[in-house]
Amino acid sequence: MATMKLTTQLKTSPITPIWSPNSTRSARPSRVGFRVSASYSQQVGPDLTVKVNGLTMPNPFVIGSGPPGTNYTVMKRAFDEGWGAVIAKTVSLDAAKVINVTPRYAKLKAGVNGSAKPQIIGWENIELISDRPLEIMLKEFKQLKEEYPDRILIASIMEEYDKAAWEELIDRVEQTGVDAIEINFSCPHGMPERKMGAAVGKDCALLEEVCGWINAKATVPVWAKMTPNVTDITEPARVALQSGCEGVAAINTIMSVMGINLKTLRPEPCVEGYSTPGGYSSKAVHPIALAKVMSIAKMMKAEFSEEFSLSGIGGVETGDDAAEFILLGANTVQVCTGVMMHGYGLVKKLCAELKDFMRIHNFSSIEDFRGASLPYFTTHTELVRMQQEAIRLKKATKKGLTSDKDWTGDGFVQETESMVSN
Repeated sequence: MATMKLTTQLKTSPITPIWSPNSTRSARPSRVGFRVSASYSQQVGPDLTVKVNGLTMPNPFVIGSGPPGTNYTVMKRAFDEGWGAVIAKTVSLDAAKVINVTPRYAKLKAGVNGSAKPQIIGWENIELISDRPLEIMLKEFKQLKEEYPDRILIASIMEEYDKAAWEELIDRVEQTGVDAIEINFSCPHGMPERKMGAAVGKDCALLEEVCGWINAKATVPVWAKMTPNVTDITEPARVALQSGCEGVAAINTIMSVMGINLKTLRPEPCVEGYSTPGGYSSKAVHPIALAKVMSIAKMMKAEFSEEFSLSGIGGVETGDDAAEFILLGANTVQVCTGVMMHGYGLVKKLCAELKDFMRIHNFSSIEDFRGASLPYFTTHTELVRMQQEAIRLKKATKKGLTSDKDWTGDGFVQETESMVSN
């Protein structure tokens, strides 16, 4: 069993970055309230424990907001299986406005020609946020925290462009005892006319204002979930952190049209003969997610302190997938579509594979390799310069022996050949 300890953090007023003359890195605000930390002594081999924004998790694997966190039953299953944390499906004040359709998923498969069981590499959804009454979701949050006091439960919230509504939602959610809040600034479909989801995440001025409202009210750590459907993802990520958020999560799904059924000539997923663009996830988005996370991580390393956190999301189905995000600087790794395809038991495979990776490289903890690959990204111009310099040095290297005293008996033939003109 894990042993628990309670720590208390004090909140400062909503912040702007704290700048020093010798640094461009800003400090993180702290929040009021109890944080549940756990010491997981049952770790065998490499230690997967992570501590992020004052919250301790047994491993970096987090259930991403969506169907895997849609009710008490499935969130309880996630904790029982050993997930490091659970982010519930996004809630709002008025669930009556949320009406889903079905079918609402579509799959992209690889190896259709001749494959006995084609592999799913892409997944599209046109699903909205939680359609369950807020009161029920809040009751289930409270029940989960009572039953799993040493586990991390994070609420995902989204509201309209209304300060009072955001404040009410935050207050009601925090009363359940959740450990943190993730703000959905990134859902690519559904209700943009109400200035919800990506409609805020794409507009830095709007994002700054709404983050200001949220962080003036929240007393637990706040993560801003970023949309990839922008030109430069570092811009909204920077605004969110400067406006008081303790962390960012990236990426949410990519706006997509999964395809057209060439028999019916109708788009997929097809509802009454029609469809709408939706969010793209699964393996096919993994390289895109890595690039976005890399950009955010470089920006955070240059401009913010280590106290700010980054949660990587996108196509994680193996421990190696997760290791890539961590090598780029992510503190935690979220999985949503992977759970929908493989089930909650996937976390055991993820943990085992991540430990295998760590053993190969003699890493004893996540922090031993977090961000280790980040310094090896540069500009194309710099790549050209480095390669030209390497070629110059190679050409400048003298071939053969420089003095008669360097001849040896054992290597005489090779030493002779080294001085033969080609």
